[in-house]
Amino acid sequence: MLDVACGGGRHASWLAERGHAVTAVDRDLSGVADLSGSVSLVQADIENATWPLLFNGTPIPFNAVVVTNYLWRPLLPTLVASVAPGGVLLYETFAQGNETVGRPARPEFLLRQGELLQMCQGLHVVAFEDGYLDAPPRYVQRIVAARAYAATRTTPALYTL
Repeated sequence: MLDVACGGGRHASWLAERGHAVTAVDRDLSGVADLSGSVSLVQADIENATWPLLFNGTPIPFNAVVVTNYLWRPLLPTLVASVAPGGVLLYETFAQGNETVGRPARPEFLLRQGELLQMCQGLHVVAFEDGYLDAPPRYVQRIVAARAYAATRTTPALYTL
């Protein structure tokens, strides 16, 4: 499982506590240093450098890719490509409209209407929401999208970081 822009490691910690192998990536790992024994930590500037989780130039596949409160549009195709056959993408971040209730407010940090749906072409959308939430007030888009298994199953490749 992959936690992208993991911040303080809330999701990585929760997943690891339940026995999942977790890789967490962020440019600053100081908030997750205590997880180093249970989570594979990858320090990388994912906005200004090459995606660090590649094997022979292809994104390493993960059974789950989790992204919350983070948006860097150039990375979106890589994140979708990182979902393994049978895997799932869980993504939630701020959407247009949020500028009326708080931060972030700049358009480059807010998803456009339906943008997550467009991003997930090729995946099976299990659930999608686009709207306003209370407590705290915010506009978000969230999606759960799965990649189908390949028509012919092969033994999954193992990757070591």
